[in-house]
Amino acid sequence: MSHAPKILVFDSGLGGLTVFAEVARVRPDAHLIYAADDAGFPYGDLGEKVLVARVLSVLQRLIARVAPDAVVIACNTASTLVLPHLRAQFPQLPFVGTVPAIKPAASQSRSQLISVLATPGTVARDYTRDLVRAYAAHCMVTLVGSSALAGLAEAFVQGESVSDAAILREIAPAFVANGEGRTDCIVLACTHYPLLIEQLERLAPWPVQWIDPAPAIARRTDHVLCEDLGFLPPKTKSRHVAPHHALFTGASAPAPKLSEALRLRGIGKIELEPMPLVFA
Repeated sequence: MSHAPKILVFDSGLGGLTVFAEVARVRPDAHLIYAADDAGFPYGDLGEKVLVARVLSVLQRLIARVAPDAVVIACNTASTLVLPHLRAQFPQLPFVGTVPAIKPAASQSRSQLISVLATPGTVARDYTRDLVRAYAAHCMVTLVGSSALAGLAEAFVQGESVSDAAILREIAPAFVANGEGRTDCIVLACTHYPLLIEQLERLAPWPVQWIDPAPAIARRTDHVLCEDLGFLPPKTKSRHVAPHHALFTGASAPAPKLSEALRLRGIGKIELEPMPLVFA
């Protein structure tokens, strides 16, 4: 491939910015389009059939508009439910998904006490429990479903004040002591959560490894570009000159504080692609 790769990074809201940043770091030559389905956020409030239909319809429109070389689904919920449908509908377009990083957490844990901090939907899904059985059977795994943490992360990125007490209330169940052992690895199984990493580290009752899936997703994306699509690896000093851009499905433009946060992440152009959430 002689042209720079074009990568669509998709999420329900702003959580995928954590993945966006890692992909941009690994592929500085690429043009990235960040797509936030803020009209549908949060996905955890949608039934599975509604969510599958929603993601399929939104991505059909975005793919037609953007014509990406690869698509990164930077959302655990969308990945576990919709990826098979997307791959069937777009067999020539590679999709990179997001799954809870249970395998690396289980291999890194010394205490063999790990926690998975996720949305309630991800915690309840058989897919997550299958990962625990496959890769962490030797560990004591605590699944913690937070209904508020993704929203707190969204508010933080948008410049709103988020209290320490609210964050601590959501993460406290992930810290487990069992005899002389205690949790030493926590899987951040929602891409929103690393947006609060500084607060998480500061508020933790004791030091733990916070397992962020974004670096692994970025490496997988680079592998797909090079090995499956034939793009050359970026040169050492490669840099994308044109600014990346973002698309939002809501009807309102991002507020100034969010626009500034996006600009600091290299996103110089923001557009609306309104797609209201409609229930049949």
